[in-house]
Amino acid sequence: MRLLLVEDDDHVAAALSAVLAKHGLAVVHARNGEDALKALLPDHGEPFAVVLLDLGLPDQDGFEVCGRIRKLCATPVIMVTARSDVRSRIHGLNLGADDYVVKPYDTGELLARIHAVSRRNAPGGGEQAAEESTAGEALRLGAVTVELSTRQVAVDGAAVPLTRKEFDLLALLAQRPGVVFRREQIISEVWRTSWEGTGRTLEVHIASLRAKLRMPALIETVRGVGYRLVVPAAGPGVRTSAAPAS
Repeated sequence: MRLLLVEDDDHVAAALSAVLAKHGLAVVHARNGEDALKALLPDHGEPFAVVLLDLGLPDQDGFEVCGRIRKLCATPVIMVTARSDVRSRIHGLNLGADDYVVKPYDTGELLARIHAVSRRNAPGGGEQAAEESTAGEALRLGAVTVELSTRQVAVDGAAVPLTRKEFDLLALLAQRPGVVFRREQIISEVWRTSWEGTGRTLEVHIASLRAKLRMPALIETVRGVGYRLVVPAAGPGVRTSAAPAS
């Protein structure tokens, strides 16, 4: 597996590269945002499976680099940073990051997250299978419409842009409105991992969904258990088949 490490501190990069190499990862080191973007161009060799992106880069902010990466390719991005506040996490995920790891971190956790995002984005992975199994279906939950086949969400007819994981999370809850999903179950089905460290990422995604949909009460926290989707009073949630275009 090829991995692009974007880190301006050579000592940190060397130590982390050595650890990752012991676990079978071929690491390419970029010291700034521009070098990282050049390395991701199609004519620069075999594609990378994952990008580890530090936010404190010398030439530009890591958030800006993440946004430019998303315009360039679909390679999974894991932000690795000391910025631990929820707003930074949500901002990174909204820009298209697949995960967010706060320094200092456990190397085992980082490796688990690397393998998790690479599996999810591999050809024929869980996301593709889920799309095929729900092709042509829509979920209508009061003012919220979730189009499973096109992966689009709308509130009162207005489109709401979501990241891949935000959509996967909402679709999982929306397919069984009122049912409580355990945190472990959500992490297993959406993130395809049982790693406990993913729990914080789940909380950030829930917060981001509530903010984007502007319906804080739509996703209810069941203390000590998990989450459930509460059907809005406007009408019961139903699953329908998308009508063919006329």
